[in-house]
Amino acid sequence: MLQSQTNPIDTIARLNDRARLGLDRTSKIMMTSNLLAKLSDGSPIGRVVAQAKAMKAARSCTFKDDSPERDFASFEIEGVKAFLKVDYFDVNLQFGSEDPADASITRRVVTIMAAEDY
Repeated sequence: MLQSQTNPIDTIARLNDRARLGLDRTSKIMMTSNLLAKLSDGSPIGRVVAQAKAMKAARSCTFKDDSPERDFASFEIEGVKAFLKVDYFDVNLQFGSEDPADASITRRVVTIMAAEDY
């Protein structure tokens, strides 16, 4: 019997989408303070609203052909140029993952940042 082989890039893209959409309970989503400052009035409620705006933009962003793993995107949030970057770590978040296509040994960190934070 033949087993179907999945392309590792497709697997990584699918796992990255799950992390970006907040569906992967093992991943972390981070936002830079600079981005939040640009999107908020500085009040606690303003920062929460800024986080919601950033998450909405990240969840609906599109990826260019040069990012087949869907690990980097550029988009705007209310006129602020922002980037999304997915990094791959071991389960202890200490070292890079040996295989980003293997969800059992990889933890994803999604960072949403202002362009100048990159």
